[in-house]
Amino acid sequence: MEHPRFVIDASEAESMAKQLGLTVLQLLPTLVKEARSLARPPISSYYVGAVGLGSSGRIFFGSNLEFPGLPLHHSVHAEQFLITNLTLNAESGLNYVAVSAAPCGHCRQFFQEIRNAPDIKILITDDSNRNNCGGVAENSGDAKFESLSHFLPHRFGPDDLLDKNVPLALEPHHNHLSLLSDFNSNIPNGITSRVCDDLKYEALEAANKSHAPYSDCPSGVALMDCEGKVYKGSYMESAAHNPSLGPVQAALVAYVVGGGGSGYEKIVAAVLVEKEGAMVRQGYTARLLLQMISPKCEFKVIHCGLKSR
Repeated sequence: MEHPRFVIDASEAESMAKQLGLTVLQLLPTLVKEARSLARPPISSYYVGAVGLGSSGRIFFGSNLEFPGLPLHHSVHAEQFLITNLTLNAESGLNYVAVSAAPCGHCRQFFQEIRNAPDIKILITDDSNRNNCGGVAENSGDAKFESLSHFLPHRFGPDDLLDKNVPLALEPHHNHLSLLSDFNSNIPNGITSRVCDDLKYEALEAANKSHAPYSDCPSGVALMDCEGKVYKGSYMESAAHNPSLGPVQAALVAYVVGGGGSGYEKIVAAVLVEKEGAMVRQGYTARLLLQMISPKCEFKVIHCGLKSR
């Protein structure tokens, strides 16, 4: 069965809107119901969908993910999923978002990592969807898109902590990391050298794309499923720290977007690449999360350092 799509190309979006007698912008709230149906909230049963219009004219979906048996802060909010989806598809900007419920403070803060975040326009379509992923009307009535500055008028973000030339989320990153030479000396039982070789460079690539300007501790994860397909995720920090999204959560977003299936048990191997001796270490929490959602998954941490120039 064909897996759900999380990206709609610009030409298809225009065609869909034209068939319905709408503009592409008017199309966004009509897609929120579909995005919400893709959520995985087994703890709260509260389905959230977010639909974003990127600078390229493509439309992106986001939905919330929860993981039973783990603390709630391991969850992925729909807006975090949306922004991660944009990064996975090399989208350079986010202009409009239609969302099924008002973004929480956590997500309003996470949006700040995008350049010109106050100008992002947001439409709340409905916030009465508890225990209902499919039956709530998407008619927004007199609602209109409001700028993010309306929802977060006194912002704290990258401008308060970073130089203007530091790349933000959705902008190209290269952290100039390379693997340390002694990695092969400590391959655990159950992961063959071939699997590690398949994943280590993918995880390194994700680490080099990581947005971690506040801690200078970039990291990346590569997951492999039982069919040998690889899914990558990069750590993304927030100026407020707590809304930061871990690399394993980002890789799980890639897994869902890439059609990994309704569960996570097909994930059989994972590699995390992070700096040796980093002040912010992802290994412990990544291992905990993976052990809970896919107990047979083999997990390896590989250290990296700055590439000599």
